[in-house]
Amino acid sequence: MSLTNRIKELADQKKVTFAEIERKVGISNGQIRRWDTSSPKIENIQKVADYFDVSTDYLLGRSSNTSIEGTVQEESLSSQIMFRMNTEGLSEDEVDELKDEVDRFLRFRRSEIERERERKQDDKA
Repeated sequence: MSLTNRIKELADQKKVTFAEIERKVGISNGQIRRWDTSSPKIENIQKVADYFDVSTDYLLGRSSNTSIEGTVQEESLSSQIMFRMNTEGLSEDEVDELKDEVDRFLRFRRSEIERERERKQDDKA
């Protein structure tokens, strides 16, 4: 199943349109439909995955498990492999610097996600 088909399936379950999703997550109008013919930015895939509370692996068809927690170990290994592939040829100091930057980004992104969850809970109350 393609990325857009997975998103369409989730959107149908949640009774929302692509346009509504795009507005809510802050990506350009019509962007999701274009993912059939072009490669989306990983940041945008992550935004959509966060919106539906599913893993990016599920959206990309790498996992049939929608649970984020269920894919943590797989994602950890996948992240390690991706990191190694993208640091090939860098010095040890450059790799350490990159690790620090990735750690800072992940802490920042996690805090954003937690704030968004709290906001959603407040909206429900």
